[in-house]
Amino acid sequence: MTNPPIHGQITGPVVMIGFGSIGKGMLPLLERHFTFDRSRLVVIDPSDKDRKLLDDRGIRFVHSGLTPENYRDILTPLLTAGGGQGFCVNLSVDTSSRDIMELSRELGALYIDTVAEPWLGFYFDKSKGPEARTNYALREIILDARRRNPGGPTAVSCCGANPGMVSWLVKQALLNLAKDSGIAHDEPASREEWAALMSRVGVKGIHIAERDTQRATSEKPMGVFVNTWSVEGFVSEGVQPAELGWGTHETWMPANGHGHETGSRAAIYLLQPGADTRVRSWTPTAQAQHAFLVTHNESISIADYFSVREGDTVTYRPTCHYAYHPCNEAVLSLHEMFGKAGKPQDTFHILTEDEIVDGIDELGVLLYGHGKNAYWYGSQLSIEETRALAPYQNATGLQVTSAVLAGMVWALENPQAGIVEADDLDFRRCLEIQTPYLGPVIGVYTDWTPLDGRPGFFPEDIDTSDPWQFRNILVH
Repeated sequence: MTNPPIHGQITGPVVMIGFGSIGKGMLPLLERHFTFDRSRLVVIDPSDKDRKLLDDRGIRFVHSGLTPENYRDILTPLLTAGGGQGFCVNLSVDTSSRDIMELSRELGALYIDTVAEPWLGFYFDKSKGPEARTNYALREIILDARRRNPGGPTAVSCCGANPGMVSWLVKQALLNLAKDSGIAHDEPASREEWAALMSRVGVKGIHIAERDTQRATSEKPMGVFVNTWSVEGFVSEGVQPAELGWGTHETWMPANGHGHETGSRAAIYLLQPGADTRVRSWTPTAQAQHAFLVTHNESISIADYFSVREGDTVTYRPTCHYAYHPCNEAVLSLHEMFGKAGKPQDTFHILTEDEIVDGIDELGVLLYGHGKNAYWYGSQLSIEETRALAPYQNATGLQVTSAVLAGMVWALENPQAGIVEADDLDFRRCLEIQTPYLGPVIGVYTDWTPLDGRPGFFPEDIDTSDPWQFRNILVH
């Protein structure tokens, strides 16, 4: 990228927690788009395998993992060194987002992360019931922090590609759909107005519909989990219960589906792991596909954001969930892992930009059930474009890091917004920052429904009165 724009100045120290695939990819974007004191940029990670990238730049590295016992002692001096307003960029796993977020705000620093993450052990703690291990529960922990301490230094929760960018894509897609449907409207200026517009347009639900076609130079070996982004992150969320925002149009719930007794009650969870739960979905390249109903924060936050309420009654809410088809190597890795009762492989490997032959990460939102049937809107970023745009990452990574960049810019421009989710941010400003890194951003209508070709050779329990019932989307 020639003459990259400077989007803002960070007056205090910059502390990046985590230097895995996303941390490495974030480094050049930080250097390109912000002015800051390089002597106060610090990276923290329990692994030093990529330390050379930092040493070559003269960037300080702290070789340590953060724990409930040490995070305050390690982060406090780093986030306050030299004055100004610090920025904590949390791109790690196995660290409590709430604890680090609250410490950052306590110290007057800005904060951003890509997921509501718990301390090590949470995802595999068999002493916790399934409901306690949901993303619904993790989101409620963040919302509780917001209720207890409103306002103050900005902390952006869950701002990567998804969750994050997809919330901005939903708003743009809704405006496109309303215009194409001939529905007169002013651009919404509040959450209530956005929800009312989605209800008027008649959207029954939203898939975060993704197909990763990036492929490597060699096939996946046995005993190795291969992915295009954090394997630890994917395994953790993959073994959590499948979750989805639960729409008001739904007439049937799976027998193993459960709601929540507290909070917004915008979602349900299934008593089965998300990465072993398949759904029918659609993207422009793959067309119809089976994807995994992996739990994600945006499945809950988007459904909650677009809920229409009359007092305590929800009169409209869209169903919302992730429908993820990862790269082929990751699909084989999941098959191998669940074949061993969910025990992860001993070796984790993330495909680098040098290993990938070709392919794209097609990530967008499928708004369905309205008068024009279904509309997909999103990014079709290729590995070739990624190599030309930014180093140290594949297409999947750049969709994430560019969203972190956009969230950081918004935080700098709105430094006293308190704890916010991606849905609360100015979607136009964020997409303006991010779009140069997304490759083609397109919108496509489709006549496909989950009932196409069904029933086939065998009888099926389907609802032909409404193609877009979750009953028809779930692969039984």
